[in-house]
Amino acid sequence: MATITAPTPRTLPRLLRNRVATKLALLILVAAILVPLAHARWASGTWPTALTVDLTTPLTDTSTWIIDNRDSHPLFLYFLGHVSNGVVLAVRAVYLFLLAAGWAGVTALGALVAWRVAGPRLALGTAAALLACGTLGMWVPAMQTLALMAVAVLASVAVGALLGLAAGLSPRTDRALRPVLDTMQVLPAFAYLLPVVLVFGIGVPAAVLATVVYAAPPMARLTALGLRGADPEVLEAVDSLGATARQRLFTARIPLARKEILLGVNQTIMMALSMAVIASVIGAGGLGDRVYQALASVDVGAALAAGIPIVLMAVVLDRVTAAAGERPDRTPTDHTPTERTGIGRTARSPWPYALVAALAVAVAGRLTDRLDWPEARVLNIADPVNRAVDWMTAHLYSGVPVIGGTADWAGHFTTWVLDPLRDGLQWLPWWAVLLVVAALAWLIGTWRTALTATLAMAAIGVLGVWEPSLDTLSQVLAAVAVTLVLGFATGVAAARSDRVERALRPVLDVLQTMPQFVYLIPVVALFGVGRAPAVAAAVVYALPAVVRITAQGLRQVDPAALESARSLGATPAQQLWQVQLPLARRSLLLAVNQGVVLVLAVVIIGGLVGGGALGYDVVFGLAQGDLATGLVAGAAIVCLGLTLDRVTQPTKQEKGA
Repeated sequence: MATITAPTPRTLPRLLRNRVATKLALLILVAAILVPLAHARWASGTWPTALTVDLTTPLTDTSTWIIDNRDSHPLFLYFLGHVSNGVVLAVRAVYLFLLAAGWAGVTALGALVAWRVAGPRLALGTAAALLACGTLGMWVPAMQTLALMAVAVLASVAVGALLGLAAGLSPRTDRALRPVLDTMQVLPAFAYLLPVVLVFGIGVPAAVLATVVYAAPPMARLTALGLRGADPEVLEAVDSLGATARQRLFTARIPLARKEILLGVNQTIMMALSMAVIASVIGAGGLGDRVYQALASVDVGAALAAGIPIVLMAVVLDRVTAAAGERPDRTPTDHTPTERTGIGRTARSPWPYALVAALAVAVAGRLTDRLDWPEARVLNIADPVNRAVDWMTAHLYSGVPVIGGTADWAGHFTTWVLDPLRDGLQWLPWWAVLLVVAALAWLIGTWRTALTATLAMAAIGVLGVWEPSLDTLSQVLAAVAVTLVLGFATGVAAARSDRVERALRPVLDVLQTMPQFVYLIPVVALFGVGRAPAVAAAVVYALPAVVRITAQGLRQVDPAALESARSLGATPAQQLWQVQLPLARRSLLLAVNQGVVLVLAVVIIGGLVGGGALGYDVVFGLAQGDLATGLVAGAAIVCLGLTLDRVTQPTKQEKGA
């Protein structure tokens, strides 16, 4: 029988040289000192009431003061009031222009822009998407959403470009903005609605400004990245020619960062569309409001009729802006009105003729008074879809032999996974939760990330929403587990087979361009309402990012390492487990991080379909005007998102960390 010997003095230094063992030893030492003190002072169990700060009274007083002084205080009269009026006028001007152009004019102009930027194929796709909006009876709501989108995107691009310019040219500004942008990017979209509602009230100004705050960070980050990544040799050559700082910026840095800037515009447009739909909760109107009202009444057919145009708009905008970023830089000869077709022959560019044709279509529609989409050409899909949902309810929800029904699956998942996980988290002593958070964050990162994650988790308890936050955390963990199992398996298959990768690409493209709100429609149709549908929507939303990051990480593994493994006779399974996965560790950790952040975003939105916990508190606060409840829940969401981001974010190890 083998004997187990204790570590000798000679082996202890070897253990201490192991970074993970050292961190664990320090955590155990700190816990051994602090846990008995915390237990003696505040006892175990749920978060102690003595450490809770009740913000209901000050938040209610603040809300009351803002409401009472909104029409009289100089801050509102001479600044915020003008901002609000400017937003309303801008959105209204764009909306009236779209209505004046008519459905034919908007379709022709949209197709012309897509053709000019991305070619004839996407021009046809743009025209088809706009015509589909009218066919589904959603032309006016689509124009409302498009008007709000246009103003929000222009403002987001302007704000993001200015911030990115400052961060790209000044390392000190970059260091100051980085934590702010980090926090803004991990916040779920719902968290942005609460402060703007407090200041601007329910309506279009709040929706536009919330969208700007949500959509500006990617533009700022990518602009700064492009400016910092400019070729030093080109900049040195420009300096040698005696260029001023302004000339170097406009003739070298910005042109060299063109691809990153256009990618920032693409990401800003997609996030703005997603937020514009969510902002329907605070009175944005348009397609999002149709989806929201339909989901509130569980009218899946009406929700799908409004959801399809949202998806089509997202896909078209994504493709057109992505194509603009992939175009090669134009040369001066590209701007001439003629193109050389042979020796001594020239052909005029077709763009002026196309523009004249588009304007002629718009004018013809106005002269013939056919601006509105004809009612006779509206296709009603709500009734057939609702009949299909009723059939599913009768035949697929339950009672299916052997496999059961979708309602049975949702019930079993809730009973066997969500309830035990929630009860287990709420059973843990509060100090144990903080200790686990600190351990995970420190093991994967540095002491700074561990401190940030622990303080963020403790702030949730201080806000007095400890148990609802753990309920939300249980849903996030369950959804992340399912997402990672499916995502890693699919990502491995895509990385090892070009055929699988080509088949998945269009599916992942569509899923990644769909706004968060739209994911609730099919899960409500399949699973009804509750926590399980919220988890299902979160899984579908986060899955594409996990699959893509996993596949990309595995494909970027050094081919020499794989060839060496093959020469040693390793099987494909051994190559995967012993070579590819270890070498792709950082990509896999990034996939986990992105999966967690994306899951949290949709689990919160799942409060609209019975997800409960923090999501419900936010929705309740917005719906009832109870800003204290909504703001506290929103702040807890921010803290939970920051905690999860730090616990799963791979960081470079610092010396002495």
